Amino acid sequence: MNTQQAFFEALLDPRQSAPSGLCAWNGSDPAVRFAVYRNNVLVSLVDALADTYPVAQELVGEPFFRAMARLFVRQEPPRSRVLAFYGESFPTFIENFAPAASVPYLADVARLELLRVRAYHAADGAALPADALAQALAQPDTLAELVLGLHPSVGLLRSRYAVVSLWAAHQGVGALSDVDPALPENALLVRPGLEVELLRLDAGASALVAALQQGTPLGPAAAQASQADADFDLASSVALLIRTHALSSITHPDGSQACIHPPQ
Repeated sequence: MNTQQAFFEALLDPRQSAPSGLCAWNGSDPAVRFAVYRNNVLVSLVDALADTYPVAQELVGEPFFRAMARLFVRQEPPRSRVLAFYGESFPTFIENFAPAASVPYLADVARLELLRVRAYHAADGAALPADALAQALAQPDTLAELVLGLHPSVGLLRSRYAVVSLWAAHQGVGALSDVDPALPENALLVRPGLEVELLRLDAGASALVAALQQGTPLGPAAAQASQADADFDLASSVALLIRTHALSSITHPDGSQACIHPPQ
């Protein structure tokens, strides 16, 4: 094991002693100084997780969250210098963390918060002009074969729990006591401008978005949505995607693509 690897492993494992060869300029004990550095690194990474998952922390309380986060940090240290994206596997860790089993919706709330971070840092895309879509929809012969491209920031979470309502209650929208966590909710996230928008989708609209994320043409995508929800309304679902600037392109059967412009 090289010196760098030994330093790295000792940094995240409090059971290990300070790596050999360390020295301090003032003659102080390098083991003590290393312990301080180790603690500072751990605290900074736990703080980064708390910044990414603030609602998850509020749901279980700061002491529990930070104890759980410390275990995660030691198991999943950062692989990138960009802390904004650190902890992408944290929701899965929470899902498998036995002490959190009494809060079964915690992992999905964390997934929602991760999607917000991804949406915020996504590329600045372009919104599809309503007139371009109207022209395409006016051609019934090719309608089913159209491929609607989504804005780069679009995220979708289909949950067994009331993740949108839980998150909103922690933003002061509604009372947490009025939320039934066991009610399934689907979340659409998009950042057409500077702010991430979060909307609740019905089962049909969420199935449509899921299909569009896979590049499925509109016809088969609508069929999947109808299977998910017998009351699915394609027109209203597409109108919602237009209104939120969640669509960025239309690809026609011949491969041509509709002109796109930045959102106003």
